[in-house]
Amino acid sequence: MIKHIFFILIFITGFLDASANDAGAAVEKFVKTSGIRPESVAVMITDLSDNKVIGSHNQSASLVPASIMKSVTTASLLDRAGADFRYHTGIYIDGPLDMGILRGNIVIKGACDPSVNSAVEPFGQDIIEEITDALRLAGINKIEGKVIIDESGFAGTPRPGSWAQADFKEYYGTGIHAFNFENNANGKRSVENPSSVFMSRLKNALAKEMISIDNKDVGTGELTQIFDHVSPPVDEIMRSCMMRSDNMFAEAMLRTYGKLEGKDGSTETAANREYAFWVEKGVPMDGVEIIDGSGLSRKNRVTAEFMNGVLVSMSEDATYASFFPLAGQEGTLKKFLAETPLDSYIAMKTGSMKGIQCYAGYKLDDDYMPTHAVVIIMNDIVGKRGTAKKAAERMLLEIFNNEPEQTEQQSAPQNDGVKNE
Repeated sequence: MIKHIFFILIFITGFLDASANDAGAAVEKFVKTSGIRPESVAVMITDLSDNKVIGSHNQSASLVPASIMKSVTTASLLDRAGADFRYHTGIYIDGPLDMGILRGNIVIKGACDPSVNSAVEPFGQDIIEEITDALRLAGINKIEGKVIIDESGFAGTPRPGSWAQADFKEYYGTGIHAFNFENNANGKRSVENPSSVFMSRLKNALAKEMISIDNKDVGTGELTQIFDHVSPPVDEIMRSCMMRSDNMFAEAMLRTYGKLEGKDGSTETAANREYAFWVEKGVPMDGVEIIDGSGLSRKNRVTAEFMNGVLVSMSEDATYASFFPLAGQEGTLKKFLAETPLDSYIAMKTGSMKGIQCYAGYKLDDDYMPTHAVVIIMNDIVGKRGTAKKAAERMLLEIFNNEPEQTEQQSAPQNDGVKNE
């Protein structure tokens, strides 16, 4: 009996070693066929059942992450705030009411909510309609003072200094403010002063309701809240950010994280605090530089070890795993591994810039729970990006080829209730 068990253990151990060897061979083949210099490629794949690394290459190399940085930002805020956190943008008056006349100002306190009147999911309530209704309910038909947008709660500049100036005019390079409105963009173009757009819309709406604004300098007084604009739950904002790779959402979330940690709400202090957070978590930080929340800065640096550490740390959080687009099905991963045995069984955030293609996420089981952490970082791509992508697909298919095949009765994980339709 003991001998029988002994041989079973030897068989199992040999199988696991063979699987690891197969993964290592697949990684080595990927590096050779990606068309990229080996020193500019990093891979790390971990079996979450025992946290054993089954395949790796260059995992300590400090490389540019592009948008996989969003998965770090999302993890940090989710851990700090929880999935049910909501932004609160307060609407106040600072003067007395006298026969329908507000002898003071309307004050709006910005909370860095990226979803205010968003043109993309999640769709919240119209803040202009809410303000108009609140003024009517309070019996106000004239404002002697002004509409003041208070952005003092978040310090710093709208953009990190290392962002390329050429991106400023584009929607993906728009600034992030304490008060954001309509994604701080007009179509594909960035809006430098979203508060001015909001003010114009609000004044037009108030005029239609016969509520006048004198715009007099009446000073300031004690604040009385008349309404609280509440965002959708932050997990919906996170999912939208990860599915669409929204830079503005990610940057707002990083600044929010810093503010909740007691910092001044600037990007710089938030990034520093986020770095310290992952140090406290025991994640390897050598070679890591966190500059922003979206990955748009080319001064960001990560290692495959760091990204793997974040993914392993968050792997038991089903909410976090649900943010990653499903291969062949969703978001920026819709064409990746489509109609292969891994269609819907890989969930990863992509990251791409000129010369850069990265992936970070999970291999999934039938219950949409992570079984492996997957990190692939490719820098200095000089040939066709498609060659590198295809090589990454082949590697994953070869690595996970030894897992039990899907039967006809099994179906791909549906991610019910959390899929961004």
